[in-house]
Order: sequence, then structure tokens, then C-alpha cells
Amino acid sequence: MKKGNRYGLHRVIDPLGVLPQTAHKIDNTMDIYDNEILLDVDTLNIDSASFTQIESQAGGDKKKIADIMLGIVAERGKHQNPVTGSGGMFIGRVRQVGPALDGKVDLSPGDRVASLVSLSLTPLRIDRIKDIRPDIDQVDIEGQAILFESGIWAKLPADLSPTLALSVLDVAGAVPQVARLVRQGDTVLVVGAGGKSGMLCMHEARKRAGCTGRVLGLTFSERSTARARSLELADVIFAGDATRPAEVLAQIEGLTDGRLCDVVINCANNPNTEMASILACRDRGTVYFFSMAVSFTKAALGAEGVGKDVDMFIGNGYAHRHAEISLNVLRENPKLKKLFEELYGG
Repeated sequence: MKKGNRYGLHRVIDPLGVLPQTAHKIDNTMDIYDNEILLDVDTLNIDSASFTQIESQAGGDKKKIADIMLGIVAERGKHQNPVTGSGGMFIGRVRQVGPALDGKVDLSPGDRVASLVSLSLTPLRIDRIKDIRPDIDQVDIEGQAILFESGIWAKLPADLSPTLALSVLDVAGAVPQVARLVRQGDTVLVVGAGGKSGMLCMHEARKRAGCTGRVLGLTFSERSTARARSLELADVIFAGDATRPAEVLAQIEGLTDGRLCDVVINCANNPNTEMASILACRDRGTVYFFSMAVSFTKAALGAEGVGKDVDMFIGNGYAHRHAEISLNVLRENPKLKKLFEELYGG
């Protein structure tokens, strides 16, 4: 059996020398190297920004969505949206563990796991797309994938359904970052509060800001507004268009008596929401961009252009113990768990 590189460099086809996530094309043949894990894939959870873009490109037609996804994997050997650059994650069953990982990983054939690394770097083969669920960005397939030695994963919990766990683990990096950034007494704005990551972030923001803090939730559609309000996690849920920064600023000034927000968490799945987030934040406050639709260039140059001195964090999909922390949100909040079960499957 061939020896593999810890970070999967042996899978890179074009251009050589870069990491798999950066590569345009990787090798997705399913004969594993000695330090790889082969899995039979059941479901892909496509990154929200990526699925939104694909669905728009396909005009909402499921066959066209499937064709676009198959085309991406055929061209790249992985599911990395060429427009957004993002991927998603998967759940599946372990088929084979490379011998170099014996004693290093607690995995056996048949174990059901979720990948905690992006599909944008994961060798993937799709044999057939069985079902597409646009409301939750999930796609059931027949196929296989490979995890590298450096890849992270989580065994699926017994007390949550696989699709429910997958929906949370897809955005697991957000919650622990919010826990690090929000302090008691802070005024926190969650942009995209009615979405998957937004709802989880509202829970954590409420917990960390405490009774002396305030949580504000910005939503867009009537459905997401009603969903966010039903959780009763925010002091105020208000509808607005985060791509129109001046309008959002006026709303935030009104809600905060001009003081603006200490922390802004951007979970929007559409582009061009950077400036609304930056303008809503007070000087020396913090803006956390979790959304994969965010442009670093727009955020950095935009803040400079309006003279805003804010600390900006780009969302890291990984944080220590992030899977456990994020799944525990559902265990802590029965109302949120019930809503997630209705949306993503109980």
C-alpha cells in the first residue's frame, strides 16, 4: 500500500505543491493510501452559501442542481463550488482504515461518522444522487469519500438523528467562537439570525451576554423572521436587507440609541453583507464573519473606507471540541432542538 502525506499532498493533481483545499483538481480514486480512511457516503450537507449559489444558477430545478454538483466533482475530484470556493461536509460509514492509522484513530469498519473538514478538500466520488432537499441544503447520494490523516471527524451521537446531527456539525465552528468573543453585558447583533448557524449563535450569544446584555437578530424573509422570533432568544428580531448597509445602520442606531453593537456575528448566506456588519459595530468592537459568502477584500477595504476601527475575525470551521460544544446547544435548549428536528429531521 502506498504511503500518503499527512495533509493529503499526495492527492493533489493541479497545481502541484499546494494543499488539497487550494488545488483546482485532486485525485478522487478510492484506492486508499496507508494513512487514509475510506467511507461510504450517505448524505452531503452543502455549505449554505454554496447551495444558495448552485440553486440560483439552476433556477431551482433539482435535475440541474444535480448536474451542477456532478460536474463540479467530475472536474475537481471534490465538491468545491467554483464561485464561492466553499464545500460542506458529509456523513457516512467507515469502510476501511489505512494500516498507518492503527492505534491512532478510534474507528472500525461500520462506524457512522460525520466529517468535520470541508468537502472543498475531500476526495469525493458520487455514483448517484438519490435525493435533494433544498430547504436544508442536504443531498443524499451513493458514493465514497476519503479522509486524510490530518482530517477531523465525529462519531454520530446516539441521541440525535444523523441528519439532525449533520445540520449542526456543518456549522459547528460558529458556537465556540461566539463563546470566546461575547462578554457579559455586551450588545450583540446576529446577521442571518433565522438561519442554521444564526440560531445556534443566538443561543450562545444570549448565554454569554447574560441578563445585562442585549441580543439583536437581523433576518430577511418572513419565514426566517418568524422562526427566529419563535425561539425567544433575542431581545429584538427585526427584518432588513443586509446588503443595504445604510438602512441597517439606521435600524441599529435606533435600537441602540446610537451606541451601536459591541459584537456583530455575520451568518448571512448571501454576498455583500460585509458593510452592514461593520457599520453596525461600535469603534473597537468585534465583527465575526462566519459566513462563507464574505469577501475579505470587501471587509478590509470597506472598513478602511468608512474609518471604522473594529477587530474583524474570519470564521474558522474548526475550534477545539467544537462538535461536542455545538451538539450540546440542542441538549441545552429544548425549543431550539424541537425546531431543528422539524427543519432537519428528527
